[in-house]
Amino acid sequence: MMQKILDKKQVKNVDFNCDLAQSFGVYRSGIEYQLLDYVSSVNISCGFHAGDPLSIKEALLRAKDKNVVVGAHIGFDDIQGFGYRPMDLSDDELDAIVTYQVGAIMSFAKSYGLEIEHVRPHGAMYVMAAKDFHFASVIAGAIKKCSDWLIYYGASGDVTAKVGEYINIPVAHEICLEKSYNVDGTIDFSAPDIENTNVSISRLKELLNNSQVMNNECGKTLVNVDTIHFTNRISNALDLVTQAREIIVPVSVNYKNACASGWVEEG
Repeated sequence: MMQKILDKKQVKNVDFNCDLAQSFGVYRSGIEYQLLDYVSSVNISCGFHAGDPLSIKEALLRAKDKNVVVGAHIGFDDIQGFGYRPMDLSDDELDAIVTYQVGAIMSFAKSYGLEIEHVRPHGAMYVMAAKDFHFASVIAGAIKKCSDWLIYYGASGDVTAKVGEYINIPVAHEICLEKSYNVDGTIDFSAPDIENTNVSISRLKELLNNSQVMNNECGKTLVNVDTIHFTNRISNALDLVTQAREIIVPVSVNYKNACASGWVEEG
């Protein structure tokens, strides 16, 4: 695949996001709320791969207290596998489970005076959406039916860009500092996560200064980045997001878009 050529530029504003309510019943996520102080948006599990009603309520209220942007974290109906197992669904089935989950979080959020602003797939759904244009388009189409305001958070690359154009939905290109990247800028999902803070921070600086990521052939690839995902499932999660916040103060994607459009004056 030919690498897409982008204009080399410095990233002035970028969103930091993390997942919340990655729990169910007595099974609780260890450090997810420790990341909350350092991000500008959160993705709240909707009850399919994780997130029981009380966990969702707690996540919404904590996000409101910290004044961070709230989004829906959708996945396959797979509590036992934590949404990491691929599922072969028809378009109607996929559309329905996305609509169901987004609708649930939208209603839950409104009961606490909140509005969700984005939707991010989880686990196997995220991987499939990063690779499959049609699959990602069905997800994005369901999101758009719920609200024209919602932003689709997808893995940075051509698939996400083309889905945004095809569905006419705002998209946020996402980079994960712990992931390895192919020469074409797509994630190498077969590679193990990087759990070295120094390496990831070096990658962040390169990303902010030059819009580039180190690829798995020891070169650099230009990428689009609107948001950076910070997972709590690596050993250095808290150290990484803490140091990243010292380098740049994140801003939510909608605020970034508003500044670019002249709706608000950037502070």
